[in-house]
Amino acid sequence: MTDRTDRDRGREQQARGQGPFGSAPPLGTIFGIPLRLHWSAPLLALLLGLSLGAGTLPHWVPGRSQATYTLAGTIGALLLVASLVLHEGAHAVVTRRAGVKVEDMTVWALGGVTRMDRADRPRAALAIAAAGPLTSLLLGGIGLGAAFWLLHGPHWTVAGDVLLWYGWANLLLAAFNLIPAAPLDGGRVLQAALWWRTGDRARAEQASGRSGQVFGALMIGFGALVLLRGGAGGLWLMLIGFFVLTTAQAEARQSATQAMLHGVRLAQLMSAPVATAPDWLTVERFVEEVAGASRHTHLPVLDLQGRPSGIVSLRRLGQVPPASRALTRISEVALPIGQVPLAAPDDELTEVMERMTPGAPLRVLVLEGQELVGIVTAHDVSRFLQQRLALGGPR
Repeated sequence: MTDRTDRDRGREQQARGQGPFGSAPPLGTIFGIPLRLHWSAPLLALLLGLSLGAGTLPHWVPGRSQATYTLAGTIGALLLVASLVLHEGAHAVVTRRAGVKVEDMTVWALGGVTRMDRADRPRAALAIAAAGPLTSLLLGGIGLGAAFWLLHGPHWTVAGDVLLWYGWANLLLAAFNLIPAAPLDGGRVLQAALWWRTGDRARAEQASGRSGQVFGALMIGFGALVLLRGGAGGLWLMLIGFFVLTTAQAEARQSATQAMLHGVRLAQLMSAPVATAPDWLTVERFVEEVAGASRHTHLPVLDLQGRPSGIVSLRRLGQVPPASRALTRISEVALPIGQVPLAAPDDELTEVMERMTPGAPLRVLVLEGQELVGIVTAHDVSRFLQQRLALGGPR
């Protein structure tokens, strides 16, 4: 399971509902939090149900009908998927109780992802990270306890063995997630503990990222060894290891970037002067007279008083049919100023990004009073980072 924050780790997922392998449709809400189910989760339930009903249960409890095994296997698989939902739900509930905003949670084959803002205290981060594995441990204990009672009380062997399988599966899930390697929950626990001890969040993130890279590489190597010896499970281990490795690498890069941008103010990044135009211009005139004079893909527009009234993207302009460009005004296609991030030159970039809408492209209008003095986009940030690296900044 992973807890991904949209502001510091999830910006690569540009659309809401994007999970590790693509979009996930909404199913409703649980604990008041939107729940999404990736297509791989039902596939996992199907595979687990077939494995439990066709292999495990006939071996543990021989002599029953195939229909009994199939039904029991299906129930066991659904119980485990429900456990994944509760695991993620625990993360989300504790996050919300800590005063941190939760976007949604997505369940998929390798666990789940809870999209949230950053916790501003290590204690809160530690509680959020530990909530999921502790829930799995609790569910595992309940499953084993119920299995013991069914097997030694009413002697319901099929139901007892399903709960026995369910309990051990949850305990294994908790143990795996507590491995101290990002992006697993154990990596988040390690990160929060180091942050609490040292007071240095960036250093803690880099340490958990490195541990994730090492663990992911070891899993890939071990999975390849198992596969070469004829074990089909080696492919599954390699898949999980690859996910852990690549995610940890991305988080390490993101952490290093955040460290380089710490304390950087918009005045150091912004492009000025800014190419602007009145919002009453037609799209045709705007393209001919303004768009070509700027290196940015998002351009601010001004009202009759010369104040920013919105921002328009070249992509949006390109979507206007050529036959309509001479009749369509920029104000009709521009993003209104109320939906555009605004900041002052002395504001820090990281603080401004914390306030931005998840998944939105980075484009901030910089104002002094009501006067537009600059714009900051991803292009400006990239240029600043390249300059800092060229001058010997942290890598």
